[in-house]
Amino acid sequence: MGGQIAAFLDRDGTLNEEVNFVRRPEELELLPDAAASVRALNERGIIVCIISNQSGVARGFLTEEDLVPIHTKLERELDRSGAWIDRIYYCPHHPTEGIPPYNIVCTCRKPETGMLHQAAQEFGLDLRQCFVVGDRIVDIQAGRAAGATTILVMTGYGPHALKECRENDVVPDFIAADIAEASNIIVQKTNGELPRND
Repeated sequence: MGGQIAAFLDRDGTLNEEVNFVRRPEELELLPDAAASVRALNERGIIVCIISNQSGVARGFLTEEDLVPIHTKLERELDRSGAWIDRIYYCPHHPTEGIPPYNIVCTCRKPETGMLHQAAQEFGLDLRQCFVVGDRIVDIQAGRAAGATTILVMTGYGPHALKECRENDVVPDFIAADIAEASNIIVQKTNGELPRND
């Protein structure tokens, strides 16, 4: 296969508990096995990126500055387990709700692929060799539109998203119980296909 491979992980409901807009660091709680799952991807040499719709910014629930300590906590929690995120991408926009300058139609809000293409440019990725993991239909739609392998997890909004996917003929490549199973799928699928670092 050759070249770098990335795993694009949704944040809320995939890596951490879904609480309907994390507004403060103390509201962010990693899901069980999330850190170990990210570490397994790190150890495999896979680039790990978060791609997250954060329309709470557009809606005035929090500012982009407020996201900084939230993501710092996320990275600190992962670091405790020897895991890390290579890059965090987020979309602060909403097409119809909220406050200027964030209430716009953009190319970054999933199911659009802007965050994926930005990462592809910055890391030199072929998105067809990459993976998108999330708990909502928009994660699967964005991944499919980018040509990536998609994994729907059954944490967060996963069960509802699975119903939505079936109603809208959106077919995830894999359905996983949680981030741990999704991570295992990615490791298995990339077995022998990554360039060696030694």
